[in-house]
Amino acid sequence: MLNRRTCGILLHPTSLPGPGGIGSLGSDARHFIDLMASMGMSCWQVLPLTPPGCGNSPYSAFSAFAGNPLLINLEEIIKEGDLPATFKTPLFPEVQVDFSAVTNFKLAALRSASEAFFAAGQTARMEEFWHFCDTTSWLHNYALFMSLKKRYQGLTWNQWPTSIALLKPGAYERASEELGPEIGFHKYVQWQFARQWRALRNYAAHRGIALIGDIPIFVAYDSADVWCNRDIFLLDSKGKPEVVAGVPPDYFSVTGQLWGNPLYNWDLLQQQGYCWWIERFRNLFSQFDVIRIDHFRGFAAAWHVPADELTAVNGTWVNGPGQNFFNAMHNVLGDLPIIAEDLGLITPDVVQLLDNCGYPGMKILQFAFDSGSDNPYLPHNYIRKSVVYTGTHDNTTTLGWFESLAPTQQHEVLEYIGCSSRDLVNGMLRTALISVANTAIIPFQDLLGLPGNARMNTPGTAEGNWGWRFQWGIVPRHLGFSLREMIERYGRFKPQDA
Repeated sequence: MLNRRTCGILLHPTSLPGPGGIGSLGSDARHFIDLMASMGMSCWQVLPLTPPGCGNSPYSAFSAFAGNPLLINLEEIIKEGDLPATFKTPLFPEVQVDFSAVTNFKLAALRSASEAFFAAGQTARMEEFWHFCDTTSWLHNYALFMSLKKRYQGLTWNQWPTSIALLKPGAYERASEELGPEIGFHKYVQWQFARQWRALRNYAAHRGIALIGDIPIFVAYDSADVWCNRDIFLLDSKGKPEVVAGVPPDYFSVTGQLWGNPLYNWDLLQQQGYCWWIERFRNLFSQFDVIRIDHFRGFAAAWHVPADELTAVNGTWVNGPGQNFFNAMHNVLGDLPIIAEDLGLITPDVVQLLDNCGYPGMKILQFAFDSGSDNPYLPHNYIRKSVVYTGTHDNTTTLGWFESLAPTQQHEVLEYIGCSSRDLVNGMLRTALISVANTAIIPFQDLLGLPGNARMNTPGTAEGNWGWRFQWGIVPRHLGFSLREMIERYGRFKPQDA
């Protein structure tokens, strides 16, 4: 797919319409796939589907392997009989996710559903559930981790009693036995998520839509991944980070971005044959057709910040595993359809690594107009093996971006793309679609021409992110037809949709 001219949409499923206060994997997701197919689109890109932790961010998850329970469609649970036909969904805000209210409601509903499921005894569905449990290697660790978080009232794992926090001999087994029912609940939730995602992926494939997933290079400290695998991270004897991840001052922040994620012990990971990472890639490629690697440059070198720093300014670049890592991945998993997020401070070693791997990098139109004609994000500097975006989930919308520019900058943008300010958004879409980049991905907010208040995330801010949703009523009736014409005109149309 990445080697021919295609077009797709960037939209996280939480942003879909529908009941329950948050988008889900139900009928509205299928309707969205139908809309993409009607446009002649080829792919749907999403953010990580993992269960969000701090700040409701999909990039700070309780597990790098598990699915987000909030995306489970309860209508399907009702059809299966785990919730009664009389089950009622309360009213929630339609345009913004109230994560606290939605989480309380949906987890309570899923808890009731799991109780009904287990009370039904041995059924064909129960056989399917146990097969899922037996064949999903990460599942028990995650379910136990979440059960312990409930037992210890949400505390970060290093604040639990030392015996279980540091997994002293026998503690894991005792906790697994004591928390059996709660562990069963979390396994039921992951089983339902996996079933619903598989059904949605099959539907997308039937409509000719490939799914693009996202793998963040770093994982959250408060996660099952770190708790169960402390040795592969740079932690002290008490399990606390010695250094944390971030990026130096950049386009988004004058003090850099202090992400706070633990960093990897790459030497040990190499000795282990990168087995944890191989399982992570294998798991994700069982869910998606293509994977975007977030912060690809971290495999060349990562910004290590002492754990006691308040900003990311005083960090150091430390070499990553480089080509050795990707050779190991390819030796086990074969050729991988990957998009490399190569944004930020890109040094020659990152460029060389990207060239060696042969992955397409990302081109962001909103970054194209802050320097001269040699700016690598200007379309006349693209190569075919690249993926062009008008903006990403970390940018404001194209309309919001343009309105934030000084008049002289606005003039430069309009001159380059050749349109008036009234047609700015469509002009940016055309510029992306007409470029030589093989793949063009458009945030759905830009297809709708929405202002800056529809942005998904503002980097460096902890609150108010990830909650944007659209409603079908704001989607113009002619959108499918007009996009279809443009996509066909610029050679990105899928022939099977003719």
